Amino acid sequence: MKKNHNILPRQIGDSHIRLLRIYKTVIESGGFSAAEVELNISRPAISAAISELESLLHMKLCHRGRSGFSVTDEGEQVYQSTLQLLGNIENFRAEINAINTELVGELNIGITDNLVTMEQMRITRALSALKHRAPDVMINIRMMPPNDIETAILNGQLHIGVVPEFRTLPGLNYGTLYQEQSLLFCSDQHPLFHQELNRISDKALNEYDAVVPSYPQSADIKQQQKCLNATATSTDREGIAFLILTGRFIGFLPTHFAKRWTTVDKMRSIESHKRKFETKFSTIVSKGARSHLILDAYMEELAKT
Repeated sequence: MKKNHNILPRQIGDSHIRLLRIYKTVIESGGFSAAEVELNISRPAISAAISELESLLHMKLCHRGRSGFSVTDEGEQVYQSTLQLLGNIENFRAEINAINTELVGELNIGITDNLVTMEQMRITRALSALKHRAPDVMINIRMMPPNDIETAILNGQLHIGVVPEFRTLPGLNYGTLYQEQSLLFCSDQHPLFHQELNRISDKALNEYDAVVPSYPQSADIKQQQKCLNATATSTDREGIAFLILTGRFIGFLPTHFAKRWTTVDKMRSIESHKRKFETKFSTIVSKGARSHLILDAYMEELAKT
């Protein structure tokens, strides 16, 4: 039987966009139950919408039932196309806003984890100023690993990202934002906590379990971590803190993030005079992105901080 490639109507209307938005939320929530809270509609209504979309597209998008929720190969392709379509709609809205000079629409931001404790609060202050300037703007923040943020900026899912500057990609523009210092820490439950920590050899440190990041690091940072006995990894700094607080691991944390524990003597730094490194954080935007009035306004407010 010949496959019909023209399965969509000539005009995609609001009802189709609604189904795709529901489908996107289901995929990103990991199933119907979590999407029920996010969408604020009942599970049967969500199931009916997905069934309607599957009927419209003549394909199975996801499996649901007692065995759990999973996405089919076709469903993954539809999800990626949905992201592109919704992103194009938002870009169109932004371009029309630029013509009208009225700030209405969305600002999609991707941020590396645990920057909220930076004392300068540049991101927070700029968001506050933008909201004061444009009350109707919808702000969407996604906490993501740096690699995912870069990809999302390049494919148009995000307008702006905040990432550690370990490398520069040719398709992105970078703007200096923060610089943070990281030290090697142990918790008050660790054997090292009550020892003299101003002098400890690499060999002695290597006797203790350590947690290291699983995301990319610069050569200088890798050199600092080389002496550690890495028996655990984490995709983010919060995960590193969790393991340090067990009293079974040592690991590097930014000083601004660790401050909540160091001030109450729950963590101590190890040889802070030499076991340290600096990390620069930058904003990233796509070089090829079209004019986006809301993004431009946010960048203006960020520059003022």
